[in-house]
Amino acid sequence: MASPTLLMRVVASAYSVAEKAATIVRKVMAGGDLGIVEKELPPEEVNEELIEDGYCEEILKKTCPAQYTGIKEEELVIWVDPLDGTKEYTEGLLDHVTVLIGIAYGGKAIAGVINQPYYNYEAGADAVLGRTIWGVLGVGAFGFQLTEVPAGKHIIVTTRSHGSTLVNDCIRALNPDSIIRVGGAGNKIIQLIEGKASAYVFASPGCKKWDTCAPEAILHAVGGKLTDVHGNSFQYNKEVKHMNSAGVLATLRNYDYYANRIPNTVKQSLVP
Repeated sequence: MASPTLLMRVVASAYSVAEKAATIVRKVMAGGDLGIVEKELPPEEVNEELIEDGYCEEILKKTCPAQYTGIKEEELVIWVDPLDGTKEYTEGLLDHVTVLIGIAYGGKAIAGVINQPYYNYEAGADAVLGRTIWGVLGVGAFGFQLTEVPAGKHIIVTTRSHGSTLVNDCIRALNPDSIIRVGGAGNKIIQLIEGKASAYVFASPGCKKWDTCAPEAILHAVGGKLTDVHGNSFQYNKEVKHMNSAGVLATLRNYDYYANRIPNTVKQSLVP
């Protein structure tokens, strides 16, 4: 298949699978046995109605860029993190947890899905849980309200559970007004696109390609930028090494402001 229809179906399928995965995440937690591992979804569980008639495919039909016309199945690479924020999940910090499905083409993150299984969980026992955010480069991002941090504010979001001297030294050099420490790469990008943080800074080789592919696609779809601390773009072809060994720097706006303040000592410690 060589048309935007392929990308439409892959994104719609990823959306459906992420929602099913979120159901499993909630079911495991409710069952009280975190040793349960769901390795695959039975084909009949995928929401074919969503794939055929869902709103994400309808949006793509109207706006899918011509650059995706020639995509073939074998050229797409899918990066999946079925439980981003695992440590927070085990500790009951449920709003940190996400399901990530990233879609790459030509080594570039072009589409992504982030599901928050426990979105709205503090609203009470009868609250409807979960939401799915998705985006395609050149089309836009959906499922949330894009918001920016007030002008002049510099708020850093960074790791909650993988801190180090290097991470902290880098953050101090940026002289932020405040620091938010949360789990999950997907959750950190949500902080950016919802105006809770100005920059996601992680001066450590801790995260992997499956942590950043989906968030990067969504962030880039709304005009943001995600790189390593040297300013290098990530590559997502199937042969690439999994580790993001030179850390992560991401912003919705004012990328250069933060990139220019990363200390050379930090850059020298993190080799791409």
